[in-house]
Amino acid sequence: MKILDWYILKRYLFTFFMMLLLFIPIGITVHLAEKIGKILENEVPFGEVMLYFWDFTIYFAHLLFPLFLFLSVIWFTSKLANNTEVIAFLSSGVSFTRFLRPYMIGAFFVGILSLVLGMYLAPKASKGFNDFSYKYFKKGRSAVQNTNVYRQINDNEIIYVSSFNIKSKQGQDFTLEHFEDNKLVYKIKARTIKYIDKDSVYQLTDYVKRNINASVDSLEIIRRKDTIFTFDVDDLIPVIYAAETKGYSDLKGFIDKEEARGSSNVGRYKLVLYRKWSLPVSVFILTIIAVAVSSIKRRGGMGVNLAVGICIAMVFVFFDKIFGVMAEQSDFPPLIAVWFPNVIFGILAIYLLIKAKR
Repeated sequence: MKILDWYILKRYLFTFFMMLLLFIPIGITVHLAEKIGKILENEVPFGEVMLYFWDFTIYFAHLLFPLFLFLSVIWFTSKLANNTEVIAFLSSGVSFTRFLRPYMIGAFFVGILSLVLGMYLAPKASKGFNDFSYKYFKKGRSAVQNTNVYRQINDNEIIYVSSFNIKSKQGQDFTLEHFEDNKLVYKIKARTIKYIDKDSVYQLTDYVKRNINASVDSLEIIRRKDTIFTFDVDDLIPVIYAAETKGYSDLKGFIDKEEARGSSNVGRYKLVLYRKWSLPVSVFILTIIAVAVSSIKRRGGMGVNLAVGICIAMVFVFFDKIFGVMAEQSDFPPLIAVWFPNVIFGILAIYLLIKAKR
């Protein structure tokens, strides 16, 4: 690798990580100022607070990864252009494609980091972030994340709860119906159902089981009953919450299980799954766009390049959110929803690259 490659690569990675180090403390400070009252009110232990903000840092960084990258590339490339360094590189006989090579190498390293974050670190951070929020920040009905859950958990059983509280892992108005040969064999009802982590059992209050026979029905009534069911707590927790907190392999297995059950929420889970791959690809696309936009020396200086870059970044985020909502709220294919912004901006990147060469 030549001096030019090392020079640009170091500036690429240094500016990107400096952008993270500058903006993440700002995000933490704003978030702390908003939540400090509830933290003091609940007397949250200092260790839990520090762990929460560590999770928040990873969660926040992964969420705004493309925006940080895009702005950092525009920032340092605009400085190169204003100092006429880009002109010097190209005047020495270096082609624009060759000038772009160290950027692509930097994008490769950042893309690998994005992949690791999305596959392993961000799900764990998201779980810690959400668990802390529901434990200390959510009160009353605001902690109830799922209402009127009605789903088939296997070929023979259907469950229902009127609401489920993620903080206490407790549901209200639980019902389980067991069928065999399309006939109802028994039905279980309970006023509440709560998952006990320590014993890995479900605790039901006001338990009533009705066994249905051809001749006579029988009732089993118990004030409190601990039992085991074939479904998991994941079947009762919020859709997005469950998807965000699972690693890649766990999420794939969960999606396969949901598809076998005929769940109507599979599209939302797939949206999270596909984004784990689309984000690293967007790193390369946004890098090319940023270099093509900012490598030209403009009369307005760096401010014009930053303004153009921010507009493009906002449009990218807008497309990503719009198609994400479409996939969540309708039958729009999640694969198209995730990759369509990359395809559109990939075409834009090719156009800008050709124009920059000229």
